[in-house]
Amino acid sequence: MSTTVQSRPRVRPARRAAIFDIDPAIALLGTALVVAACAFIYELILSTQSAYLLGNSVYHYSVTIGAFMAALGGGAFLSRFLRERLLEWFLAVEMGVALAGGFAALVLYAVFGLDGRLYYWALFSMTALIGGLCGLEIPLLTRLIRERTTLREAIADVLSLDYLGALAAAIMFPLALLPLFGLVKTGLLTGLINLAVALVSLVIFRHSIDVRPFALAGLGSALVLVVGLLFSTQLTSIVEQRLFRDEVIHTVQSPYQRIVLTKWKDDLRMYLDGNLQFSSLDEYRYHEALVHPALSLAPWRSEVLILGGGDGLALREVLRYSEVERVVLVDLDPAMTRLARDFGPLAELNGGALRDPRVEIVNEDAFSWLEGTARPFPVILIDLPDPRTPDLGKLYSVEFYRLAARHLTRGGILAVQATSPYHAREAYWSIGTSLEEAGLQITPYHVLVPTFGDWGFFLASDLPIPHDSYRPRTAVRFLTEQTMARALVFEPDIARVPVAASTLDRQEILDYYARAWREWRGR
Repeated sequence: MSTTVQSRPRVRPARRAAIFDIDPAIALLGTALVVAACAFIYELILSTQSAYLLGNSVYHYSVTIGAFMAALGGGAFLSRFLRERLLEWFLAVEMGVALAGGFAALVLYAVFGLDGRLYYWALFSMTALIGGLCGLEIPLLTRLIRERTTLREAIADVLSLDYLGALAAAIMFPLALLPLFGLVKTGLLTGLINLAVALVSLVIFRHSIDVRPFALAGLGSALVLVVGLLFSTQLTSIVEQRLFRDEVIHTVQSPYQRIVLTKWKDDLRMYLDGNLQFSSLDEYRYHEALVHPALSLAPWRSEVLILGGGDGLALREVLRYSEVERVVLVDLDPAMTRLARDFGPLAELNGGALRDPRVEIVNEDAFSWLEGTARPFPVILIDLPDPRTPDLGKLYSVEFYRLAARHLTRGGILAVQATSPYHAREAYWSIGTSLEEAGLQITPYHVLVPTFGDWGFFLASDLPIPHDSYRPRTAVRFLTEQTMARALVFEPDIARVPVAASTLDRQEILDYYARAWREWRGR
């Protein structure tokens, strides 16, 4: 009996192309590096988009990366069923992942704008598609390289370059790609890089396969991606316009956040990563409540420290006091302070506060800045976004408040915006508990800001605060003595509840805040 042994399919060794005089084995290894970097960028885009739109970055990074890794495994498993025409399969996969990954951010943005309830369905569908295609890449490359070397060397070379590509992407994404291009353009540019890999491979191996169908498919894909890139700003604006009720008049993508300004009649609004920060119709209520109790009750007002508040609106209120000689404003994002200084509508709203010679602007993380200086202040105002992410959560911790307290002069006053005692009751009182754990005496108060509802604040000091003696020392539109007296009263449904303090090790504030707003939106 004769036995026929089926030989393993082999890709015919390619002759070197005249234009691309590159050894095929080296070309494949270079391809492994590039496709690994592209895959990791897609993973970061999917995670970052979800964190931008929905907050809770730890949850969305964990879930998205976990799902992406599972999809990579699924793609790797499916590669075992591809036994022939490996080069053709690799080219098809590259073109598919270029289109899917290239348009991922725009698709997710559009789905969120059309119907937010479909967002997770779209997210996990895109993750499964892109991750599955990326999971096919490395096994196919390994088998192609094996045609020209040993299996041991092929696996070692491909995996080492895969990890190196991921490292390169991890560095480039936050430092260059995201701040320069934003999520949508970064995705499209990465898609073009993926496509370029396919087209270069097509030229190098042109004698091994039928070039025509892949050339047509590649050129068609390139046309789609280039058109998407050329019109990405308009496409993003169309989608953003659906996300925001009013006309979008300005957008900025910084390394830290996406800033969107909208306007309708006299109502100028600012959004950070899709979350409303203020409405010009009633922001004065919020900023008077944050600033005037602390400055009116503090024994001295010559120097003021503002942590956050890059929009300049709290600064505007501080500069109303003639006794103020120096204000240090510490805001992480230079794009925000530039916008507040130079963008006409916002600069008009803050009264040109960031151009005042008494103001020193520091673009640095508030925690790091406090650690690096010993400068004392009689008044410290903490005007930070709500604790939606761990980066923000650390600025609501016992350790942060303890650090801030070290910079208070004896009897100085610290004021903190503390989210809503009505909508996020546990989160609000956790901030108070954290201030007390930091060794400060607190005075809670809350006011109505129509755009946001009932909003809470804390005064804190190393000495008892004479809050009953509040008298505004400058002209106010809202926070009179009578208003402040009412602000100190907490009705039973928003009264203090026993909650844990938030620390760097256990950021309880994140859970309290996320659960409260999730329950509120679900009503």
